[in-house]
Amino acid sequence: MSKLIQFGENVEGYKIPVLNEREIRAAAGLLFLAIFISLMFIMFKNNFLPIKYVITMFLADFIIRVFINPKFSPTLITGRLIVGNQTPEYVSAEPKKFAWVIGVVLSATMFIFMVVINSYSPITGTICFICLVFLFFESAFGICVGCKFYSLFFKEKSKLCTGEVCEIKSKQDIQKTSAIQLLIVFVFVVFIFLTSWLFNDQFTKKPYNLFGINVSSNLNRNLFIVPGISVLIL
Repeated sequence: MSKLIQFGENVEGYKIPVLNEREIRAAAGLLFLAIFISLMFIMFKNNFLPIKYVITMFLADFIIRVFINPKFSPTLITGRLIVGNQTPEYVSAEPKKFAWVIGVVLSATMFIFMVVINSYSPITGTICFICLVFLFFESAFGICVGCKFYSLFFKEKSKLCTGEVCEIKSKQDIQKTSAIQLLIVFVFVVFIFLTSWLFNDQFTKKPYNLFGINVSSNLNRNLFIVPGISVLIL
């Protein structure tokens, strides 16, 4: 039973319980995608059904991670299948547990407001935005935002952090950013703003059909449109 309910796995060569950062990032990407698509349904279809399902699954998944065992989390199992051929990147389990406790609190709050009470408000909007930020930083950059708060509540210094950021070390040459590179980024941002200002009218025009194919909306058949091609299914 002790091996069934535990947090982190014991790997030879490591003195502390660890998790595989690669599968965690994969799972974070899947959750980010699910929440993002659900928000699109709300914004463009005013449909709250998908987000209710996602919140319920999100909460159940994180409860399994925190209170039972991360190895039984459905999203982490899926992430493991996706990155199974990649070399594991081991990270300390404790900071992740703290971060996922935050995830439980946020998702439980969302579940109460949107599923139980069946309401939405700036509170749910803010929490949803926070979850998206946390998941995006984890999946895109390998930065566990929730783990950053671990040291604020626990005196013990984090060990075996993602990307070895807990270790004091100097950057290698390939990691250093020069003044010219920073200038390029600044000029690129200015370029984007100038482009939006100068060509906004052109960009906002609705594109016309290059091949001039007109499809009547009164056709009594199913229509699927992909870029540049109209496919009719009789």
